[in-house]
Amino acid sequence: MSIFRWSNRVCPDLDAGFALSLGEGDTPCLPSRTIGPSCGWSNLWFKIESGNPSGSYKDRFAALAISHMRAREEHTCLATSSGNTGAALAAYCAAAAIRCHISVVETAPEAKLRQMRAHGAELEKVPGFGVDARTTAGVFHRLEEQAREPGYALQVSAYRWSPLGMAGVETIAHELREEFPREPLQVVSPAGGGGLTLALACGFTAAGGNAAVHVAQPEGNDTIAGPLRRGEMRACPVACRTTISGLQVADVIDGDAVIAACRASGGTGHSVPDEAVFAVQRRLAREEGIFTEPAGAVALSAALQAFEHGELDPALPTICLVTGSGFKDEASAARMAR
Repeated sequence: MSIFRWSNRVCPDLDAGFALSLGEGDTPCLPSRTIGPSCGWSNLWFKIESGNPSGSYKDRFAALAISHMRAREEHTCLATSSGNTGAALAAYCAAAAIRCHISVVETAPEAKLRQMRAHGAELEKVPGFGVDARTTAGVFHRLEEQAREPGYALQVSAYRWSPLGMAGVETIAHELREEFPREPLQVVSPAGGGGLTLALACGFTAAGGNAAVHVAQPEGNDTIAGPLRRGEMRACPVACRTTISGLQVADVIDGDAVIAACRASGGTGHSVPDEAVFAVQRRLAREEGIFTEPAGAVALSAALQAFEHGELDPALPTICLVTGSGFKDEASAARMAR
């Protein structure tokens, strides 16, 4: 099965003949066997998005983004990525025979770059991109100009640029609502630019609501979580200091909309230090058998912190998104092995 089983909800205007699937979606949602029970938390769950074809939830985005490009007969995909978006787009572009050119952040792990190259993507590494807000904005401006040419499309996993593709990410909420059809939920989502978190909030709204969506960020890239927690209305660009690959997004992107959507759902923001994330990544591997990259451990790190402070209801199912495979970041895998 794939996300296109939800096509009547997330892409009703897409002709079925252009739908391109590699088997994304319908990922498992597993109860915590050790970490939750060890702190008296019996209703902790993990949504394992690393089970998607290219190893992350970004396949949901790429499937719809490239399907719409096929429908419009576009021949060149322009993209930005810290790793997982590029890997997903490269795979789906290869399947669709569409050229793929990706501007990657300076700190992208080599394993993710190799994955993009393996699918035939053309890469451009930009110094300062993803770390410095001004440089990042300049890259996006250049790509927006280029994407105006006939046959080109800019595909960035954010509603600001690619709402049609982001509708594919909303299927996570539909799957969770199918898994927990009547219960109120607490869902914790990691965020860089905030697209994933906004997609969850939008998806739950379409699926009937009743889910508090919380956003989790590394302290060194606190563009959204801190402002949301402080009661502010707008996200704030930062000088990125986190080493968590995939969440190094110094600009606001979808942040303002994330703040409004999380607050409306009953969720709030949580910021966690990198060291805590690495510790939880190791615990997931050693105690739950779940092999994830550091970004995939941010939601659980934030959830444990919130649970300790009494900010999550232990009686309600709490789902932490595990967003990408541990094979995506060899350096962190080596650190865990030591």
